[in-house]
Amino acid sequence: MLKFIGKRFLLMIPVLLGVLFIVFTMNYISPGDPARMVAGEGATEETIQAYREKMGLDKPFAVRFVDYVGNLVLHGDLGVSYRTGRSVSEEVFDRLPTTGLLALVSMLLGLTLALPIGVISAVKQNSVLDNILMVIALLGLSMPSFWLGIMLIIAFSVKLGWLPGSGFETWRHWILPAITIGTGGALGAVARMTRSSMLEVIRQDYIRTARAKGQRESVVVVRHALKNALIPIITTVGIQMGHLLGGAVLTETIFAVPGIGMYMVQSIKARDYPAVQGGVIVLALVFCMANLVVDIIYAFADPRIKSQYLRKKKGNDKKEQMKAAAQGDEV
Repeated sequence: MLKFIGKRFLLMIPVLLGVLFIVFTMNYISPGDPARMVAGEGATEETIQAYREKMGLDKPFAVRFVDYVGNLVLHGDLGVSYRTGRSVSEEVFDRLPTTGLLALVSMLLGLTLALPIGVISAVKQNSVLDNILMVIALLGLSMPSFWLGIMLIIAFSVKLGWLPGSGFETWRHWILPAITIGTGGALGAVARMTRSSMLEVIRQDYIRTARAKGQRESVVVVRHALKNALIPIITTVGIQMGHLLGGAVLTETIFAVPGIGMYMVQSIKARDYPAVQGGVIVLALVFCMANLVVDIIYAFADPRIKSQYLRKKKGNDKKEQMKAAAQGDEV
């Protein structure tokens, strides 16, 4: 398992470098001059040029990219914000717990709704209830998060006054942002995948055998069917973590949540390239770590995956022993 985790960490390096290169290139070709924005209106060309040299914007693209990657790899330095003058690493990691908590609460909310919807739809296949639940899942998958967030603010904050429409101070402030993200793509995608995976499993022979033995339907569905249908569901949950982090960018801006999403939107408006790059690379790292956790959970959710890995490892060890023995005989 440690060897597998080590390989996955090594595979993260080219992924993160690719993400960084794309973001760096987009910032480079995007219109606008950060030095002019920092210098302010009415600044002379000499002043603007001095800011360009101070910020390193006068260097060629390749030199700037290599310098940035070198500082990131050697020192963990994400640069200095043009807008605030503070370290981007400090600003991003100060906001990361807020974004992570929002994503976690949203995912738990989405799973709490999606798993029962998917299981019930599979058990009641082609019934009226199945059609209603799948329509609900499809609506969750189709509604843009920014539209849903605005509608929730109008309904529950402006019209009814039940919940606050901005901030992130108490648990009441979490409800609308969590609903906006959790009942969106996470609800729709996980519910539909749960239904599809359950329909494939409940047709298996061992499910019919469990029913023939007289076990309760709830035991058959939860212990036998759902447990063996978890692998595709876990994969979908891991993929949805990326969508949750992406949705947090708009949702945090709508609800004024002080997380990485709102920080990145403010940085984009201010042409604060180091802040944008730092936010993207941290979110990409979190997404890669979430997928690594999903791969590790596979072994606990389905022991067959772990046994296959062990058999493969034993086979490789045996081949190496036979090769070593053959080399010894030649000597």
